Amino acid sequence: MFVQAIRGATTVDYDKPDEVKLKTKKLLNTIIDKNDLCEEQIIYILFTVTDDIQSVYPAVGAREMGLLDTPLLCCQEMNVTDSLDRCIRILMLIQRPQKAEVFHVYQENAVILRPDIIHKQKQRRSCLNRDETY
Repeated sequence: MFVQAIRGATTVDYDKPDEVKLKTKKLLNTIIDKNDLCEEQIIYILFTVTDDIQSVYPAVGAREMGLLDTPLLCCQEMNVTDSLDRCIRILMLIQRPQKAEVFHVYQENAVILRPDIIHKQKQRRSCLNRDETY
């Protein structure tokens, strides 16, 4: 078995339970889809949130989408001057029978956290689109 880590992040416009849960579910669903995962492959998910998110744990959204047997933990992100507001970050540890490419996901305003990954994904898409035209 190979153990791999997947990162992701998103932001919310408002600290409201429904929005935090919705954006968490959207992020998790995208990570799971892009990485072709099933719940049994997820070892755990660590959520961190900035100190301006206090209405609900992101793990509540994960439980609502059916991740019932996966260990989940929520923590507060360090409060760094001029950092991104209302941000939910994810570190997901997974195991697979064989090593596979990992797709990290950054959504909403969190795309600024890892422009290198966003740029790499755009390049990959443009190469794929070019290949399809031949």
